[in-house]
Amino acid sequence: MDVGGLGVRLREQRRRRGLSLDELAGLSEISRSMISAVERGTKLPTVLVLARLATALGVTVSRLLGEEQPDRVITLRAREQPAIRDETGWQRRILSPNLPGVEFEFIRTTVPPGVLVGAFAAHAPGSREYLAVETGRLTVTLDGVTHEVDTGDALYYAGDCVHAFANPGDVECVYYTAMHVPVHDHHVALEDL
Repeated sequence: MDVGGLGVRLREQRRRRGLSLDELAGLSEISRSMISAVERGTKLPTVLVLARLATALGVTVSRLLGEEQPDRVITLRAREQPAIRDETGWQRRILSPNLPGVEFEFIRTTVPPGVLVGAFAAHAPGSREYLAVETGRLTVTLDGVTHEVDTGDALYYAGDCVHAFANPGDVECVYYTAMHVPVHDHHVALEDL
């Protein structure tokens, strides 16, 4: 992962919305010092920290990880797909490109047996998530309500809720998520007008 590039993109998104470090810290519930370290490129955030920052900014994680690709046809080779591995062993691979003006992610997640992925903050109102389990079993908790999703099952939910994932089984779980976050840019900086 390009830690320096991540820091630059995070700072650009924060400034574009006219947010100070303290304001972004309040919105994301991530410390000001952590955000500053990520922006300077001296600290690599965990997947959940990165997700909280993206959610607070109203963008996808992939927007923070890579540059926009405006081409009409885009092939993302496996070696080019941004992948983030959590210290507990689960991995998130982003399969979709960053398109200008579109906040959409197509994600492949691999979770070892018995691993709790953790909780993600609610996205902006109007956000949508579609999930399909390829192999294994997944427990999805949406605003405190648990849903069991087995191999071949699919689940849709409004993304503006706290959502958590866990693999309760004894085999690896592989699942896909398609997420759309509506673009509500209420905090655009004056220089962007």
